[in-house]
Amino acid sequence: MTAAVSTAAAVSTAAAVPAGRSRNLAGTGTLLRFALRRDRVMIPVWVAVNALMVLSMPNTLKGLYATPAERSDLVRQMATNASLRAMVGPVFGDSLGALTAWRVGVYAGVLAAVMSLLVVVRHTRDEEESGRQELVSSGMVGRRAPLTAALLAAAVANAALALLITAGLAGQGAAGALAFGLGVAGVGMVFATMAAIVAQLTESARLARGLTSAVLGAAFVLRAAGDSGTDGGTSQAFSTGGGSSVLTWLSPLGWLENLRAFAAERWWVLLLFAAATALQAGIAYELAGRRDLGMSFLPTRPGPARGRLATAGALAWRLQRGSVLGWSIGFFVAGVVYGGMADGAAQLVGDNAKAREIFQRMGGQSGLTDAFLAAMAGMLGLVAALYVVASVLRLNGEETSGRAEPVLAGAVGRLRWAAGHLLIAFGGSALIMLLAGLGIAVGHGQQVGPMLGACLVQVAGVWVIGGITVLLYGVLPRGAVAAWGVAGAVLLIGWIGPALNVPQLVLDLSPFGHLPKLPGGRMEWGPVATLLALAALLVTGGLAGLRRRDING
Repeated sequence: MTAAVSTAAAVSTAAAVPAGRSRNLAGTGTLLRFALRRDRVMIPVWVAVNALMVLSMPNTLKGLYATPAERSDLVRQMATNASLRAMVGPVFGDSLGALTAWRVGVYAGVLAAVMSLLVVVRHTRDEEESGRQELVSSGMVGRRAPLTAALLAAAVANAALALLITAGLAGQGAAGALAFGLGVAGVGMVFATMAAIVAQLTESARLARGLTSAVLGAAFVLRAAGDSGTDGGTSQAFSTGGGSSVLTWLSPLGWLENLRAFAAERWWVLLLFAAATALQAGIAYELAGRRDLGMSFLPTRPGPARGRLATAGALAWRLQRGSVLGWSIGFFVAGVVYGGMADGAAQLVGDNAKAREIFQRMGGQSGLTDAFLAAMAGMLGLVAALYVVASVLRLNGEETSGRAEPVLAGAVGRLRWAAGHLLIAFGGSALIMLLAGLGIAVGHGQQVGPMLGACLVQVAGVWVIGGITVLLYGVLPRGAVAAWGVAGAVLLIGWIGPALNVPQLVLDLSPFGHLPKLPGGRMEWGPVATLLALAALLVTGGLAGLRRRDING
């Protein structure tokens, strides 16, 4: 709130603008600087993780497929592998640049979209929900200045990402690098403006993030369905645009792949990103001008805190049940998809010794199919760490928004209040991994037991990340957001580390590096028990810190 007071004062001074400047945008520059200052850690972390994922891929692919003949063979195999096309899209060329765009393009777009929607919602609906925007708007701030500043902050983040990708891939072809960088940034801006619309419609920042993420999930599913239904670049019924399904063209992620970076670029596809961004921004601006500050077009339904909401735990469940449901559905579906593509991935690797080595580093020394399934279980565990961080940090959100104080003013102790949210965070992470195991078993047609064990063993690593988050929140609440950096670093190590052949010492920095590789490997209870004990110690330390410090202190 102190920062908001300082910002309001700064805006009041800076907004003494020359005549002719639009009142609706007064103070935008100051709000933009404030937004970038607040996100000085979050934006660089998201940009760095995404850029490193993209820029590490050419060398990885060069090691896996060193000759043009090997790369051409990969393209031919992908043309008949529907399950892998659903996950990463079709490949349009056999150069290292084209293979890089194929291998990481969809995921780079997804990460850019998530970064953008988080930035926009944080500086629009989050600010209104906490009451800070009302204080800031008491200065000389234009009606649409906060929305403009939020979109500009997202644009800065995406521009930085595009610049890094273009510069890093320029050696593979300047035109392709520019197209790929602009395409990834275009996906980010489409979902930034989508988040801006949703932020006007909903009264809750949590719901705004959830609904925009649901749209992103739908875009991924549409693209996957469209790509799996086409045979490489061959046109089929209900297809358009040189072999791409209509479903693919309905998704911004499909636009990114149909830009065809490093493979006879279709520059006109960038107009789709520009048109969608401009249209959605216009809608968001129109909606922003038609509502009162703090209100929404879809207000939440008020209700009495009786019955099932009579306890702190029940309230925590009410607040987080939508998130748990969304993650549960997503993990089950992801498990089904990963299980279904296991045999196809094994066939694609074939006799490629280096690709086999990467899978074995990620999933163990067992058979290739088991190693792939173990690697996918490990990847889902890394993603589950993001869930536990978000769920634990809900405590920080409740505290900083002032909603925790009325609860704690009653006959509710701090530990009891925190326990409700932590039960959902840690129990929810176990639940989504359980559903992921069921999904893999369903998709692969394997016995349920081995896959449940493979996924549930990842919970120990997830809980260590959750424990670190609790410790940061309890002892250093202002630095609690650093938990996202920890989760991002662990994700980067687990995702890119094996492909880059980094030393085992680096892989061991992640708690997931100490877990047994299941299925196929031997179960080792020692590392699992150690990680669970470490998680319990971290949670205990965090709760002890929460008991001793001031709320909002």
